[in-house]
Amino acid sequence: MARAKRSIQFAIAVDGFNLEWHLHREQQWSEDDGWRGVAIHVKNTVGVRRELFLEYPAVGSQRRGYVRVDPVRQNILPAKVKAHIEQAIAAGWDPGSRGQPFVHEVAELPG
Repeated sequence: MARAKRSIQFAIAVDGFNLEWHLHREQQWSEDDGWRGVAIHVKNTVGVRRELFLEYPAVGSQRRGYVRVDPVRQNILPAKVKAHIEQAIAAGWDPGSRGQPFVHEVAELPG
């Protein structure tokens, strides 16, 4: 039986934009991509603007020659997510623009 998704949501201000983020996806198995890590969805609170998806790596541990993915839920720290949003802005995401969602792959975990 699948576990229920956590309800994590915060409102923050970054570079003059009022943003809201929430947990979009828990770590999960995908037939196409294998293990996919946690994803966070960020949007502007005013108007319809370009959205951001922060994609995190899957958590796994090495055990006796094979990789086992840890089923434990990751901690998500709002301060780290804010820093990752700032990294996405530096990488080219403009919260005030319009267009398709911007996907930013983050190398470190959110917690």
